[in-house]
Amino acid sequence: MNETIQALTIAGFDGGGGAGMQADLKTFQERRVFGTSVLTALPIQNTKGVTNVFDLPIEALKEQLASIKDDFKISAVKTGMLFTDEITTIVAEFLKTADFGPLVVDPVMIAKSGHALLKDSAVHAVKERLLPLACVVTPNVPEAEVLTGMKITTKAEMIEAGQLIQQMGAKNVVVKGGHHVEGAESEDMLLLENGQVEWLAGKRIDTKNTHGTGCTFSACITAELAKGANALEAVTTAKAYIQAAIEDGISVGHGNGPTNHWAYRKVEAHD
Repeated sequence: MNETIQALTIAGFDGGGGAGMQADLKTFQERRVFGTSVLTALPIQNTKGVTNVFDLPIEALKEQLASIKDDFKISAVKTGMLFTDEITTIVAEFLKTADFGPLVVDPVMIAKSGHALLKDSAVHAVKERLLPLACVVTPNVPEAEVLTGMKITTKAEMIEAGQLIQQMGAKNVVVKGGHHVEGAESEDMLLLENGQVEWLAGKRIDTKNTHGTGCTFSACITAELAKGANALEAVTTAKAYIQAAIEDGISVGHGNGPTNHWAYRKVEAHD
């Protein structure tokens, strides 16, 4: 029997099932990778938004990480919501000691409801401790602006921001263009480790059901890296996966609904 490919998400919780580790685990499963998880914080959220965030005991975080390391053969790992400087630092220091394969950093900062998912005091830790370990980092435009301190309004500025983030230590950088309102397409900029720039475009969909897109996108990249894909292959698949998840939407809840994590099955079935 071939060994099952395993991946890990280190992220926050979403009781509504559309984002956070729930979205990550659903995506891992859809990409035929066994998902494991470590909880960093407990946001209280549904499709209407985040209403509160509860801290976990730091020892609980450390013991979760140690438990995964003790039992599983992780081929790729992603981080999502890290929330505090202390959590970010503990996770980064742990990952230096763990043979978990490529790291994907989704620098989750703000929920769609506007609730902070990364404290201002933790941004420095992300930049100084986590990004130097990253194989791929996936900020949207607002997150890239926070990381770089620059305003991003053009494609040239997306590239410049990617270069600045790459200088922080990340090998490959995706600056996601979904927050740009102009144009019929949503274009993501991928800056590869060798300096090559790739643009990945998808039709812009008029929908409010985009909750968890960043989590899902980065989780798909993680799953593909776990299976041995290179960064360009992994990001290209993830772009197609999230495009299908948005286009073939589902309707649950009364706010910003989630994407459809099983939609890409239909795309693959016709390939």
